[in-house]
Amino acid sequence: MKAVTTLKEEIVEAIPELNLIEDTDLRNKTIAVWEDAITKGGWTVKRIKEIPFSVHVENCQITFIEHVRTVCKMCVAIADVLKEAYGDRIKLNKDYLIAGALLADVGKLIEYEERNGEITRAGRGKHLRHPFVGVAMSYARNIPLEVLHIIATHSKEGDIMVRSSESVIFHHADFIDFDLVSKKRPF
Repeated sequence: MKAVTTLKEEIVEAIPELNLIEDTDLRNKTIAVWEDAITKGGWTVKRIKEIPFSVHVENCQITFIEHVRTVCKMCVAIADVLKEAYGDRIKLNKDYLIAGALLADVGKLIEYEERNGEITRAGRGKHLRHPFVGVAMSYARNIPLEVLHIIATHSKEGDIMVRSSESVIFHHADFIDFDLVSKKRPF
């Protein structure tokens, strides 16, 4: 008989980078936000492993979870390079960076919906983009303000703000991934 798997266990299996968050409380709160988003959005972990990371990319071949995990790993690699190169001259909180990277797009699970087998922006997604929803859901779970800042400023909404070091790293890693997979290259 197969053991019953909890939603939390499914999420951690799908996104093992959650285990990179050393602060147990922050890790559990980050997982709780994912649980909330999946439940409120009407998704399953199986389904979010299949949906495209963006409804704005025609025939998107990269999944939502692939994007989230890839950008998180890019952030960790960038932080490691900066730490090796500059030591303590650049202040970074790696737990905040990882949590922010893993939560920045969680609001898409509310922004998007599935209609007739197609993933589209939900009615609520036409009123609030995923950074706003992600901040609201994370705030409800007492995620630290420094992580909320990363979520809030990661996309174009953050262009009018001064980003924290962690937000700068995530913002650029996110757009590297988005630009590489969303546009046709001439060569």
